[in-house]
Amino acid sequence: MNTQEYIEQLRAELREHNYNYYVLDNATISDYDFDIKLKELQDLEKKHPKFDDPNSPTHRVGGEVTKNFNTVVHNHRMYSLDNSYSLEDLQDWETRIRKMIDGDIEYTCELKYDGASISITYEDGVLMRAVTRGDGFQGDDVTTNIKTIKSVPLQLKGSYPPKFDIRGEIVLPFEGFIKMNEERIENGEEPYRNPRNTASGSLKLQDSAEVAKRPLECLLYNITGENLGITTQFESLNKAREMGFKVPEASKLVDSIEGVFEFIQYWDAARHNLPYETDGVVVKVNSLHQQDELGYTSKAPRWAMAYKFKAEQVSTRLNEITYQVGRTGAITPVANLEPVELAGTTVKRASLHNADQIEKLDVRVGDEVFVEKGGEIIPKIIAVDLSQRPANSEPTVYITACPVCETPLVRIEGEAKHYCPNYNGCIPQVVGRIQHFISRKAMDIEGLGGETVALLVNEGLISNYSDLYTLKKEDVLPLERMAEKSADNLIQGILASKAIPFERVLFALGIRFVGETVAKKLAKHYKSIDAIASATIEDLEKVDEIGVKIAESVVAFFATEINRSIIEKLRVHGVQLEVSAEMLANQTNKLEGKSFVVSGVFVEISRAELKKRIEDNGGKNVSSISSKTDYVVAGDKMGPSKKEKADKLGIPVISELEFLAMLN
Repeated sequence: MNTQEYIEQLRAELREHNYNYYVLDNATISDYDFDIKLKELQDLEKKHPKFDDPNSPTHRVGGEVTKNFNTVVHNHRMYSLDNSYSLEDLQDWETRIRKMIDGDIEYTCELKYDGASISITYEDGVLMRAVTRGDGFQGDDVTTNIKTIKSVPLQLKGSYPPKFDIRGEIVLPFEGFIKMNEERIENGEEPYRNPRNTASGSLKLQDSAEVAKRPLECLLYNITGENLGITTQFESLNKAREMGFKVPEASKLVDSIEGVFEFIQYWDAARHNLPYETDGVVVKVNSLHQQDELGYTSKAPRWAMAYKFKAEQVSTRLNEITYQVGRTGAITPVANLEPVELAGTTVKRASLHNADQIEKLDVRVGDEVFVEKGGEIIPKIIAVDLSQRPANSEPTVYITACPVCETPLVRIEGEAKHYCPNYNGCIPQVVGRIQHFISRKAMDIEGLGGETVALLVNEGLISNYSDLYTLKKEDVLPLERMAEKSADNLIQGILASKAIPFERVLFALGIRFVGETVAKKLAKHYKSIDAIASATIEDLEKVDEIGVKIAESVVAFFATEINRSIIEKLRVHGVQLEVSAEMLANQTNKLEGKSFVVSGVFVEISRAELKKRIEDNGGKNVSSISSKTDYVVAGDKMGPSKKEKADKLGIPVISELEFLAMLN
């Protein structure tokens, strides 16, 4: 056996021992013997560098330093999940999906582990890249750190698709977390707060050798890609195990919503015996074909639902109520609390939402209050312990003027919140609008963060987002913590944002009620900012899913002289204020006013592409058949009840070839 063959043999042995110990929890070699073999391999690789392999077991010890984590666009978007907090919520979810798909439905039930989400790409069985969830569209490349986690295979076992992404959670088991904190306390250091935040923070450590010291684990739950040869979610979990991934054994396949309820009720109690943090159960429609039929909303898959276990509650003292001003001028009251531990974090503040909520709870300064951390990131006050209320307690009187600019507040009829109407003179509103403008899903201006925006406004360098495009390097260099390189990156980031497409620019403007989805619909319908600006409320209401509230907000925005002036400045600086010629070339009005239900499996083009062509040609995709449906595009495996309903209502059922012919 030559040297190269011996090195390969050692690597194969060590991979197998590593898999047995960290994935199967069944050691087949002593730690001492493993370390001896690893040291032998390290020496051989050092002596023969031409035989080095970036996925060798020796690279798990880390040592590579990453100064900046590059931003990477996900191959497939990482959606968030819709949450439910009761069995009734789940029952409603099942009712909704049964209206959209035919036949029996199976569900895969999985525990929802509380860690840091990760997407790992494999090509030809080798780990290529690991990216954090980020905003779902793009995240940070943390490949070097992920390679140090022993339960993440660097080389897959058995058979595997040529390329795929696998998703999971990076977690820190309780046992390892406790041990880490014992060592920190012994060294006179502050203990870490909770396993979840520690796991998440570990992924962004610059020195991978430090990550390697932490007992992190990776629990996998989803395989994503093309032509995977997998037909169900439960099958994908088993396939992942066969390839060498650590997949929790708690997952279960059930054939009814009652089976889902039983799984939840069992684990609501049994979860306390698990070695990891869990905060709920994820329920998924098992059939990937049915998942495809159900599709996605703008934020989450329709085929999955997270059930959150009952939130933890604590009581503490309310010391003060302060008021925050948002970018729209909305006032949010905030409860400043006596610090208290809740769900693994120290809570000092909680949202009180609005004046009605304060009145409903009759919450007062000095009260002992019950605080809960449920689905929201910010904890909320759910009740007052009246038995401990001080004798001299006074009811809370809601403020009548802006806490920053002292402008009298207004409250629009039918709305819960109070607003500061000083749109252009109230600093938090100005800063907030610019921070929204530069955010990732809007203009995505690299090198410019929220704190820098506040500095730019406070220094008088900018007063609205169009002013960003007049900034020069010498303007920003004097700012606090602004180095030469940072100033260059900021200016380059602003210049690069001029290429951001119109639909995102429209979202970035911060028009009230115009979120990502509404911005896309308006951009698609009107094609330019000028067409939107000249539209009436009645015109806007004719656009799909645009109601009177959105229409009134859009008209009010463009009726304001200063907004029109800002847009003109954006135009002068070259920001995209209309749909590009390239996008327009692929769009027609051939299907305008027509609604389509797409159902089944397609051969010529994918379901996603078929739906895109409907929208590109002015049509509308709808999820269920009704008397208002114009066509059903049917592929293989379309449910019989859909066909029956279409026939009963006299709706034409066409094939994908007939649909493509319709376009041509």
